[in-house]
Amino acid sequence: MRLVGNKADLDLAERFCENHPMGHFMQSTRWAGVKSNWKNEIIIVEGIDGQITGVLSVFIRKIPVFGNLMYCPRGPVCDVHDTDSLRQLTEGAKFLGRWYKSMALRMEPDVSAGDDTFREIMESLGYQIRDNVKSSRNLIQPQSVFRLDLRGKTEKEIFARFHKDLQYSIRLNQRQGVEIREGTKEELPVFYKLMEETTSRDGFPILPMEYYQHVWDSMGQEHMKLMLAYLDGRAVAAAMFVHYARRTWYLYGASTTIGRSSMPCPLLQWETICDAIHRGDEVYDLRGFFEITDENDPRSDIYRFKKQFGGELVRLVGEVTLPFRPIVYKFYRIVEKINFTWRHLIYGVEKKRTR
Repeated sequence: MRLVGNKADLDLAERFCENHPMGHFMQSTRWAGVKSNWKNEIIIVEGIDGQITGVLSVFIRKIPVFGNLMYCPRGPVCDVHDTDSLRQLTEGAKFLGRWYKSMALRMEPDVSAGDDTFREIMESLGYQIRDNVKSSRNLIQPQSVFRLDLRGKTEKEIFARFHKDLQYSIRLNQRQGVEIREGTKEELPVFYKLMEETTSRDGFPILPMEYYQHVWDSMGQEHMKLMLAYLDGRAVAAAMFVHYARRTWYLYGASTTIGRSSMPCPLLQWETICDAIHRGDEVYDLRGFFEITDENDPRSDIYRFKKQFGGELVRLVGEVTLPFRPIVYKFYRIVEKINFTWRHLIYGVEKKRTR
């Protein structure tokens, strides 16, 4: 086990992550540039042959009063049934915990909630698993995501799995003359303007324009894609995607009120899926929801829209925590929950005032 300490190790970690079946863009060394307000440390473990067997990208942030918190989004990147690799990564995390005097390491792995082997290994290594959450306020990443398996499938086969209403909407978009264009970084302001309109209308959260520019710059042109939908020469919908490790993720989407009937534009999504198929991607990930949702809880319009694509609703392991200062971390979570609830109430009051 060692920490990445030079450019050569950084490149090795990036190549491993991008080519591993468990590779995720949030574990990419590029994503560390997006979270520039967090300090990033990367742990590498190797087998007896000297080849890398696991990578863990950890973000460290100072929390006033409580001390440092370590966070690992969608890691680790390794064979999640390889006990030795997971043990070495844990040893590296414990070293960082001591070095930074952290209260805990918090992970939200890209591992199925039904993977009992992974659970057993992690619990034997001292981790605590919480995945019975009822609200998104308890997690940073969504626990339920929709994914389309693209492996060995043609466009025709994928399209046939769509709900008939979605198929109709796509064909309607085409008849209406909706034009899909791939945008550039210079067109991010068009995307952001649509985001502002969507936020004003639906109350979705929005980050500063600089954040989306930072995502683009950090991940790089080869991994980012901006798709714009035009109707009668006017941009009516837009979405940002990232493709990495033979997967495409739908990151952010927005639309005008005029284009709301096709929000986010079905044709825009379809064109991006076709692009992923042509590029040889194995998975198209529609990601999750603001609230945890499952097949028995279809309350969200977002849920219903994503379900129409015929993908699999995958429930992932929730929060996996390695506590270093358990009592401090417990109090931090209580304060975090109160703070989130308070901000949510204030936002709700402000939203009613603007109506």
